Amino acid sequence: MSLTAIIAGQGALPAHLVRSLQGRGDPFVLAEIEGFAAGIPGVDPIRFRVERLAPFLDHLAGLGVGQVVFAGAIRRPRIEPELFDARTATLVPRLLGALQAGDDALLRAVIAIFEEWDFTIVGADTVAPDLVPLEGLLAGSPSEADRADAARAAEIVAALGALDIGQGAVVAQGLCLGLEALPGTDALLSFVAEHAGALRPDPRGARGILYKAPKPDQDRRIDLPAIGPDTLAGAHRAGLAGIAWEAGGLLVVDRARLIAEADRLGLFLWSRAP
Repeated sequence: MSLTAIIAGQGALPAHLVRSLQGRGDPFVLAEIEGFAAGIPGVDPIRFRVERLAPFLDHLAGLGVGQVVFAGAIRRPRIEPELFDARTATLVPRLLGALQAGDDALLRAVIAIFEEWDFTIVGADTVAPDLVPLEGLLAGSPSEADRADAARAAEIVAALGALDIGQGAVVAQGLCLGLEALPGTDALLSFVAEHAGALRPDPRGARGILYKAPKPDQDRRIDLPAIGPDTLAGAHRAGLAGIAWEAGGLLVVDRARLIAEADRLGLFLWSRAP
């Protein structure tokens, strides 16, 4: 049986995939870019640098890795040109060109390079199918105003994603209170929490929702939007009524805990039909 390599960033998703593979007895290796440790107890990771990407891919192939899954948040690492080996240096023009075109183009370029080493790239939902909820409510119940805000947010996120900017938005009373960009969802929710009083036109009206969805036409094997308990806590601090997302297009990490906490806080969780 070939190995699965988890290319891990930060957050709870890599640990969830590790537990899924361990539970099935499937062999795996965990790899981390230096400076972005997943910190999973009991798992000794392979650490690598982008400047040494070709030797790293050779190492994975030598270990017998057959499929690769990317999981967790990774910010663009600082590159030190003097550390490039000759073969990795030949990949730089492709990566730089993709980098200038946006995050989605960069991720496609990374996938293409891994595939050139004959690795099969799979989504996190392939390794752990329980991560993607079916259509329906997981907790609570959105009001008609919340449903209208979700519909408006879905339009905004589709437009935002088409420009390769982000995968989320906060909408209240039909107005966009904030957009997800490079700093991520936590930064978006912190902004809304800080400015909530001034942003909502009617303090007695709908409190607003966070909506997330993949970018149009993105490769869903990588960078699928995700939420977990930290996202829910941020939505609660921002005074929102709940979280909605495109059904089939979002990973829910630690679902049982998330649902229990949503019930405790009185927030809804809605897997909304596209």
